[in-house]
Amino acid sequence: MEIEIVTLSKQGGRDYNEDVFGQWNDGRFVACLVADGAGGHGGGDVAAATVRGSVLAAFASAPTTEGPALRDLLLRADRDVAARQAEGGKLSAMRSTVVLAAIDLHEHRLAWAHCGDSRAYLFRGGVQQARTVDHSLVQQMVAGGMIDEEGARLHPQRNMLLSALGSSDGQPEISVSEPMALAVGDVLLLCSDGIWEPLGDACLSETLNASGNPSQWMELLDARVRALAKPGHDNYTAVAVWVHDDDVITQLMP
Repeated sequence: MEIEIVTLSKQGGRDYNEDVFGQWNDGRFVACLVADGAGGHGGGDVAAATVRGSVLAAFASAPTTEGPALRDLLLRADRDVAARQAEGGKLSAMRSTVVLAAIDLHEHRLAWAHCGDSRAYLFRGGVQQARTVDHSLVQQMVAGGMIDEEGARLHPQRNMLLSALGSSDGQPEISVSEPMALAVGDVLLLCSDGIWEPLGDACLSETLNASGNPSQWMELLDARVRALAKPGHDNYTAVAVWVHDDDVITQLMP
């Protein structure tokens, strides 16, 4: 089993990009991450970059797909953001969402962990198999039966988070998946809310099924966001991971 990774990150209608993405691998284990910072000029981007550096460095020292260990990675990143906040000034109110996917290519296994509303999706045969559940006010309203997913995507309070790394109200809420089987042909998407909010889950599946490879998919997502998002729209970032067998990867290499 081999993977192909393609990324997309744009500032959208904002003055600068507070989203970051990152990846690490050692030939067996792979870590992919998206973080979406907030907190003002010079704050959000620092928070997101701090999370990326903390999580990937800690994962590299002890790669795993075990849920408790992935949770600990995000808790460590939360402490690292808090340490930077203590420097004061423009960093004092910074925070960041994060979604992390860990893959074991030998065991054909995937697990993910997240905090906030940056999402992970797993597609099999072009159909969504699993998705993270946001830590947000509107997601609570969905869980309570007050609105549906489409209503949450369009709700005026859709950006109100209930948890993020660097929040001042105690330990962040972190959700971790059970290990999931990973098969040849599967597609994993990590993205900030700048992707899923203007598009919706149905559009993610539609564009995936219209694409022959991850580069085409990223191009379609980019075009759709620019066509559908409102003026001044958010930064948008995506990491697409396509699972191939070894023979396909050999054919793709120049």
